[in-house]
Amino acid sequence: MKKIIVADQLKPWEFLQEDIKIISAQDYLTTPSYATLKNVRVFNLCKDYSYQSKGYYVSLLAEARGHLPIPASKNLVDLRVPKLVKVISEEFDDLVQQSLKNIKSREFVLSIYFGQNVAAKYKELSAMFFKHFQIPFLRVKFTFTHKWTIQNIRAIANSEIPKDHRESMKSFALQYFSKKRYDTAKPSKFLYDLAILVNPDDPAPPSNLKAIKKFIEVAEKNNFYVEVVSPKDLSRLSAFDALFIRQSTEVNNEAYAFARKAQQENIAIIDYPDAILKCCNKVFMAEALQNANIDAPKTKIVYQENIEEVLKEVKLPCVLKSPDSTFSFGVKKAKTEPEYFEMVQDMLKTSDLIIAQEYCPSDYDWRIGILDGKAFYACRYYMAKGHWQIYNWDAKEKDDQDGNADCLPIEKVPAKIMEAALKSAKIMGQGLYGIDVKEVDGKALVIEINDNPNIDFGVEDAHYGEEVYQQIIKALKKRLEDK
Repeated sequence: MKKIIVADQLKPWEFLQEDIKIISAQDYLTTPSYATLKNVRVFNLCKDYSYQSKGYYVSLLAEARGHLPIPASKNLVDLRVPKLVKVISEEFDDLVQQSLKNIKSREFVLSIYFGQNVAAKYKELSAMFFKHFQIPFLRVKFTFTHKWTIQNIRAIANSEIPKDHRESMKSFALQYFSKKRYDTAKPSKFLYDLAILVNPDDPAPPSNLKAIKKFIEVAEKNNFYVEVVSPKDLSRLSAFDALFIRQSTEVNNEAYAFARKAQQENIAIIDYPDAILKCCNKVFMAEALQNANIDAPKTKIVYQENIEEVLKEVKLPCVLKSPDSTFSFGVKKAKTEPEYFEMVQDMLKTSDLIIAQEYCPSDYDWRIGILDGKAFYACRYYMAKGHWQIYNWDAKEKDDQDGNADCLPIEKVPAKIMEAALKSAKIMGQGLYGIDVKEVDGKALVIEINDNPNIDFGVEDAHYGEEVYQQIIKALKKRLEDK
């Protein structure tokens, strides 16, 4: 895609790369040849973006010509909408307070040049404002009463940049214009906007980096413009048509907030907030499996008054689970009575109810991936080296934290395993699930129903390859088309 810089004056931008054409706003607006250019990204660096100014019309006409302007005309209007300032103040209040907590004065002005500030400590805050407004030069004024609040946000001209900021600004500009991908409006060839939620600090992400790249590649083939968003981008969710959650899901983390907001705003989603609520709670799962007459290891709900009674029924060794445990976090094995009583009392400090489950040793667990009621991949997960679970987070070597896995064609899954998996997913309704099943003494025992199951490049896609990604993206597309 060709890059063009449009500015009132050309001289201030001569330090940039030679492969970026710099033209005047007057030429861009009035020269017929620019109107017919194709596959162009226009960087609008005019000094004035006010309504019906030349700067405003550069972005507006760029959109009419099928060019991709930064900023877009809607970004220019956004600056004058008090409601948006209020949304930013509320959604990113924690970030604002954290970033400005050491400032002693009652006022603070943040100058943002191509998404950066001359002080590295304001990098995250500056990037957040730039993502929202896409304005090359922004100035944000904060005031402090009982806490920091945004007083106003405005675009500034190149001439307003202080002399001691200019070298930094040039460095930021060079970094910015050398990028290949920008957080902007979707190219016109795409029909839909897809947000993929990824938490870079996730200790056990449901998809590795190669899988995320594959999802992006496949989604783009299916007419989606894709952006990987972080937990800090909740306020931007309304700009998307679809949401795919690829961070660990818990009721109290950002994934549920994203899912709930998507549902409220009629955004196509995988996975639904109801699925997160149900699958993240082992107490619900135990009750639901029992009510559906689905075979599972003997499972009892433990509370303060029945601790000893449960021990008599479940026997030792037994597995103890916190209601919201995921990826083997909060899952323990009690081998002796003292261990059992100590672990149970410790876990009941944070939850009024926990789960005690019969210990069913096996070399591997089946994982059947089910999407909207149909199986679309099958894996066998082997226990971590020298451990009784698939994951061993206490392993000294990173390679020993999880066991090996193999991926098989669905038709090679034993019928009783598949039947148990499909029946279990039906309890939860439409969505993406990973059903864990053990084969013990000839019986298929459902261990867990996972929302947001792993889709890792080289593991769950090892047999069906790209088709695994296609199935998920097509499910999102169908949700959109059904609307």
